[in-house]
Amino acid sequence: MSTRTASSSARGPRSRGGSKRGPTRSRALRRRLVLLLTVVAAAAGSALLLAPWADEAVQEVVTLPLRHDDIIRQQAHDKDLDPALIAGVIFAESHFRDQTSHAGAKGLMQLMPDTADFIAQRSGGTAFEQQDLATPQVNIAYGAYYLRYLLDRYDQKEAPAVAAYNAGHGNVDRWVRAAGGADRFELGDIRFPETRAYVENVLSRRGEYRDHYGRELGL
Repeated sequence: MSTRTASSSARGPRSRGGSKRGPTRSRALRRRLVLLLTVVAAAAGSALLLAPWADEAVQEVVTLPLRHDDIIRQQAHDKDLDPALIAGVIFAESHFRDQTSHAGAKGLMQLMPDTADFIAQRSGGTAFEQQDLATPQVNIAYGAYYLRYLLDRYDQKEAPAVAAYNAGHGNVDRWVRAAGGADRFELGDIRFPETRAYVENVLSRRGEYRDHYGRELGL
């Protein structure tokens, strides 16, 4: 009898305690749910506020990429070049993707093997091998060297120098002579439509890189 009473009294408090914990647990769950919904709403609001800025930033990275800016700054300084011009050439040549063209041009600045050999001979690159063009440091260094060579060849005039980067200095030498010299050379003197479009693209992108990546390029 006493055992059953003890057993019954033991069950009684557990039953009463359970009925007390039920509403308490329910209230705790409701509080957690409200807190969760508040956090989600706040995050959604922040996303809406940041969406225009985020979209613009993502769009800029996609449409105007920039990589290896440390190498570009270094080579621009070493060769007295506008870093935004180097970036504009890389964009026009490869969109900052390391690749080899069907014609055999290699790397970020799309250097042809014979052009790379020419640069190696002039710059003292006795250990240079063609596979080195896959290295961003070497490729940008050689492309920057060639840009400096072309600018010097055409009296620091960018239009014929950039045109020669695309069409070769043999063609541009003829166009410059026909124009009456580098000082008188204009885009209309470029005989190849694709080269004319290339020069326009490089110079336009150079301006955009100045505007959007001035700090990264050290401008």
